Amino acid sequence: MGIFWGSLVRSQAASRSGRTLGLVTGLPVAVALSTGVPAAGAALPPVPQPVENQITEPKRVLGKMLFWDEQMSTANVVSCGSCHVPAAGGTDPRLARHPGSDNVLNTPDDVLGSPGVIHADANDNFLRDALFALRPQVTSRAAPTMINAAYAPKLFWDGRADSVFVDPQTGLTAVATGGALESQSVNPPLSSVEMAHEGVDWAQVSDKLRRVHPLDLATNLPPDVGAALAGGKSYPDLFRDAFGDEQITAKRIAFAIATYERTLIADNTPWDRFVAGDNTALTQQQQRGLGAFQASNCTVCHTPPFFTNQTFRNIGLRPPAEDPGLRNVTNNANDRGKFKVPSLRNVGLQRSFMHNGEFQTLSDLIAFYAKAPGAAPQFPDNQDPVMQTVRVPPQAAPDLQAFLQTGLTDARVANQTTPFDHPTLFTNRPGDQATIINGGVAGSGGIVPRIIVQAPPMIGNKEFRLGLDGALGNSIARLGISLNPPVGGRITPTQILGEVLAVGAGNGQGLATFHWPLAPGLVAPGQVLFAQWFVTDPGAAGGEALSAVARLPFFCGSSGCPSLCGPADFDGDGFLTGADFDGFTDAFEAGTLTADFNTDGFVNGDDFDSYLAAFEQGC
Repeated sequence: MGIFWGSLVRSQAASRSGRTLGLVTGLPVAVALSTGVPAAGAALPPVPQPVENQITEPKRVLGKMLFWDEQMSTANVVSCGSCHVPAAGGTDPRLARHPGSDNVLNTPDDVLGSPGVIHADANDNFLRDALFALRPQVTSRAAPTMINAAYAPKLFWDGRADSVFVDPQTGLTAVATGGALESQSVNPPLSSVEMAHEGVDWAQVSDKLRRVHPLDLATNLPPDVGAALAGGKSYPDLFRDAFGDEQITAKRIAFAIATYERTLIADNTPWDRFVAGDNTALTQQQQRGLGAFQASNCTVCHTPPFFTNQTFRNIGLRPPAEDPGLRNVTNNANDRGKFKVPSLRNVGLQRSFMHNGEFQTLSDLIAFYAKAPGAAPQFPDNQDPVMQTVRVPPQAAPDLQAFLQTGLTDARVANQTTPFDHPTLFTNRPGDQATIINGGVAGSGGIVPRIIVQAPPMIGNKEFRLGLDGALGNSIARLGISLNPPVGGRITPTQILGEVLAVGAGNGQGLATFHWPLAPGLVAPGQVLFAQWFVTDPGAAGGEALSAVARLPFFCGSSGCPSLCGPADFDGDGFLTGADFDGFTDAFEAGTLTADFNTDGFVNGDDFDSYLAAFEQGC
């Protein structure tokens, strides 16, 4: 059987070897090389592209920025790339626990999903979530890989991202067929679990992109991204480069992200080289593992060269009642418990496996299919009959694991090199993040109030906020800051930022949010401040309960520190001169969105009046 597959794919590769790269992909050679589209002779076919959204370089690099920009989330801490990490095979290496359908942690139906944002209302005030309280919420399924997802007709574990992409703002069909990537990409940015507070719409996402600097929270920008941002380009500039004008819409965001994802093609594994004729590409053990893979009937679902047949199957992993899977989409009882067959390419890089992340090692995964002693049980309700034909003899398991572990790994994915390179995210830089220092004074009921901070302390971050939980309900809370570290768990405030009502009823039920937009001049780059809540509470020693202390290290974004002159400093040189007024006037007369001074999506007299007032106010 191994000889059959090898000769078949070698034959397919040879039949394409005479074609030029441009002819194979339908793209100019330079574009094809820069986008990672498979070269002639590769085992994978050319990447399908919908006629409505052909790959272009400006669109690709814009999509790359949007995919990795944590500013796409309302809390500025989650990007698409947060949950889809190339070094983890395109999945999420963070193993966050969701309690599953029974809403009880550490029971058999638990799911290892992806951490998202802390639950917040439409005003971006923290809400106490029923499952996760005031911790980051966790998705109810594991993140599937985005690598090679361009070949899938439907996406998400339950297939709800359809081939037909409907513009979520207009309700019109934007891609008639082949638009699963576009359909998938518009879900997370509005999800109040993954990336957004409640009530966010696409107009708000667009408004934010118009005012923030692209990838401002990221460092170590890849060369292609750095080149595209040369000269201080904004998101409106980048959308103009990609689409012809500066409009930022849901459809264009989807088109750009999908274009980038269509270039994330992993087609250079030891297996690819082996079937192309390099008999040394796989070790002897891996070759035995490949034979075991075929003999065990794994190829029925994990069919080469994709190592998935893109179908949906119920393998008996868990009872369908816990998660109906495909049935949620089709409403067909015969689809209960069915989930998308994932590709096994780069599976050796993953930290968990299956839609619920149930297995953390390949040996446990193989043991499940082999029905080995001590393996996780299989559940018969609507289980696919193919599972009865899967056979993995005990002696074949080590060889099979060796093949899966590295034989299907693309080194570019593992090493995160082009096209799988990416910037360093804020959430991967502990030195720039706020930390909690123990301390505080207990209030009523012996409860020590808690300070909540998730947002990046980046100068210019308009969404920066600090939360309070565990206070006496309906108490008055003051937020203090200090230049000096706490002594005995308490700061001596240099300043009281503000006073809020801790809403709630009862001991420990008070909850509050203080919004503190970090305008230029409030804090300095490299400065560290210490924040603490002071809560009026007759049950506390001295009548005042104290939270723990948050250490806040302030930094500037990758575009540099914002001007002390504010947005009226149109050219961003740190001075307010006639050149700024002339620059704004030129943009205003041209009708470009850079003159949308009040960020309402329109360029009109209100913008001119707002700019004039800011300019006259000076620095």
